[in-house]
Order: sequence, then C-alpha cells, then structure tokens
Amino acid sequence: MITARTSRKALSLTALVCALATALPSSAVASGPRDTPDTGAAHRTASAWLPYWDQENAYQDALRHAGQLHTVSPFWYKAAAADRIEGHPGAGDARIITGLHRAGIDVVPTVMDMDTMKPGELARILTTPALRAAHTAALVRLARSHGYDGIDLDYETITTTATPEYRKVRSAYAAFVTGLCAKLHAARKQCVVTVSPQTAATGRIWDYAVIGRAADRMRIMAYDLHWSGGPPGPLSSTAWYGEILRRATAVVPPGKIEMALPGYGWDWPADGSRSARHVTWKQAEALRRKVGAPYALDPASGTPHFTYRDGDEPRAVWYQDARGASVQLAAVRKYGVHNTSLWALGFEDPGLWKVLARQ
Repeated sequence: MITARTSRKALSLTALVCALATALPSSAVASGPRDTPDTGAAHRTASAWLPYWDQENAYQDALRHAGQLHTVSPFWYKAAAADRIEGHPGAGDARIITGLHRAGIDVVPTVMDMDTMKPGELARILTTPALRAAHTAALVRLARSHGYDGIDLDYETITTTATPEYRKVRSAYAAFVTGLCAKLHAARKQCVVTVSPQTAATGRIWDYAVIGRAADRMRIMAYDLHWSGGPPGPLSSTAWYGEILRRATAVVPPGKIEMALPGYGWDWPADGSRSARHVTWKQAEALRRKVGAPYALDPASGTPHFTYRDGDEPRAVWYQDARGASVQLAAVRKYGVHNTSLWALGFEDPGLWKVLARQ
C-alpha cells in the first residue's frame, strides 16, 4: 500500500541486502510458441508470484501445482530509470522459464518499483510524456525478451504528495497503463497490473475503472490489513474482502480480478512497539507447536493466530492457512471472483491448493 510497507517490500529489501541486483541481460530471446499446449486451462484459476530469494523451492512448488496455475510471475525485475529495467539475481533463468512453459504455465514476470528510484522520480516519469514513452518502450522490450508471455506491473510507491499533485499522478498512471497495455497487446503479450486494496481510506492512487479496461487482469494485494510496522492483527478478513470487492466489482468485471492471498504471517511484539518478523505458514505452524500454543481461528476475520513468550517478551502471531482461506474465500465467491493469486510460492500451507481447487 502507499501508506505502509508491504510484506513483499520487507522481503525484497531483506534479499537485496544479501545480494546485489544483476543487470537485465542485453541479449533477448524472441518470444515463441510453447513446446507443450496448455491442456488443463479449464482447471487453472490461480496465479502466483515466485520470489527470487527462494527461487528453486518456489519453482518446484509451482511444478507440483501446475494443474491449477495458469500464470507464474517471477519477482525478477525492478524499474531503475525511465529507460532502464534491471534484474534481481536469477532473472531470466531459462531453465525455469522453459520448465514452466512445458508445464503449461504462462511466465509473466513482475516489474516492481520499491526503493529503486529516488522519491518523486517515478511520478516525474509518469507525468513527463517523453519519459513515460521511454519507460513504456523499456517494459515492452522486456516483455518481448526471454520468451515471456507478458508483464506484471507492480508499482506501489508512485506518489505520496498533496492532493492536487496526487490527482495529476493518478491520471498519468492510468494513461501510462492504458498505453502500455495497448503496446503489449500489439506485441501479443499479456498486461497484468497489481494494485493495493481500495477502500474508503486506501488505494486511491489507482483508477480501478481505467486499469480494469486496459489490463488483462488486475491483481488486488488483499493482505497486510495489519502490517509489519503496525499493531498486531489479522492480515485479511472476510469483512475487508467484502469492502474491497464491493468497490472493485462495481467498475471492473469480476473475471478480470485476481484476489491475491497471503501465504505468510507476522510475528509481533504483543504491544506493537516494534516491527514484526515475517513468518511463512510453515514457520508459523512450527513455532506454534514448539511453544505449545493451541490452534485458534479468529471467527471475525477467518485468520489463525496465537500468542507466546520469547523470554520475558509477550508476542502475537497472525498468519493464514488453508482453513482460514476457505472461510475468507466464501466472501470472494459472493462477488463472482474465481481467480486468485498467491504471495508467494513456497510460503503457503500446502492444503491451500485443495481450497483453491474449489474456487
């Protein structure tokens, strides 16, 4: 979200401390037909992000669930300048791209903007026609490389300026998405746009109506209702999903919406005095068993949680699992949304895939 660091932001920053980003390879492989046709498309209602800092584990997870995945978005690229897209470690791995294609899965890598440019630079690019055109061209070049099937645009720090400038940037971003999607479609590539939840108080930078018309799919990051830098609480809830989808489905066809679900959680100091630690589902469950905490599903949100003590410090863990997702997805189905995304491969409760199969 604009007002908070998301889980993916925290994770990508951690990984970036450990490894230097690699530049986008200059040689491009022309996009071509799949080796194997997608024979199970009717059963594929899920997409998922593949984190570069746990690439092999995430890739194997994707292959295990290939029958349900129509798209995998490797979290590989970052916008570094108007005319430059750079790669994270492992970006463009031909073995992974080929393996996913052979499994009938589209490869639509993510380009993110978090902590990649100085404050205000992206807003300047969007509102300057020549720079916006250069940035569009750079993204189209990337989409045409490595046999990719399109691009997932994940720009989360567009602007935090005062309202008059904010409205200008919002309009410019909508125009940018419209132009980018048109050029990607002309190149026979998919245009996927990731957005944060839009409620009465959040997500105003994104013009859902325009994005919904231009993009093939709009992914809503339906997590971090409570985030690492705030007080403990559920990452998502049925009521929150309802609020998000009432707004989204009023202006975007449900078939174009992907509700992105969390496969992780946060481990906070109980008083919320410091930032939370990120935990995958596996880590949260291992910790719960280690400390002997009973399993509890919060009935109001549909989210598992527990408390424990780390020495003298009381702590609170909220996360998501298959049982909780089953409760929350009932709210999603109510609005006719049957496509989901997962943040992220390798984080999730394996039982989640059976729940998604019922979507």
